[in-house]
Amino acid sequence: MSPSETKTIRLLIADDAQVTRLGLRTLLGACPQFEVVGEAASAAETLEAVARLKPDLLLLDVRLPDRSGIEVCRDLGRMELDTKVLVLTSHASDHLVFDAISAGAAGYLLKEIHADNLIQAIQDVAAGKSILDPAVTSHIMNCLRDPGSQTPASKIELLSAQERRVVALVAEGKTNKEIGREMGLSDKTVKNYLSNAMDKLNLSRRSQAAALFTQSRPILRPFDD
Repeated sequence: MSPSETKTIRLLIADDAQVTRLGLRTLLGACPQFEVVGEAASAAETLEAVARLKPDLLLLDVRLPDRSGIEVCRDLGRMELDTKVLVLTSHASDHLVFDAISAGAAGYLLKEIHADNLIQAIQDVAAGKSILDPAVTSHIMNCLRDPGSQTPASKIELLSAQERRVVALVAEGKTNKEIGREMGLSDKTVKNYLSNAMDKLNLSRRSQAAALFTQSRPILRPFDD
């Protein structure tokens, strides 16, 4: 197939930041090999748009206001569509990269990437290749080779200081309201911290988070950022 006959890659951009979506649409829309068929600002919008538009590739941030991009990847896997997922985010946490790839993403890039490299990465993923940002590749490959290498303490230390404080109080059996009073936070803020922590730890229940924290406690460093 000659370059002039190359199939156009249909793209959907999912990011909660309007400026980011506009920038990506402007950059990618100017490339003849791409067609930006839609945008989404939340997980719910993303899933609806993918089902309706059936893009070749979804450019997805992992942090969305309603649910995580990791959950979007898992839901898309259950939908059995041909859409490939390329994560483009500012979050470089090892657990997010590992979880995204495990959930079915074909690539994981940081937003600091050069425009030309992003364009090439999209083409590579659309062609069936897998892409990992060089900044995260080394450690993730180690995790993939030895998924049991992460101890409870190393998992808990993926959390921010505030997230760890919330999980520590959950381990003490406190409710969100009690945690909020102790930390001087609203119930909603506590819920958000706990939700983020559960996402990072790939857990679904408070009891799991409490058990993990209890196992890690003897060797955890003091709370710090």
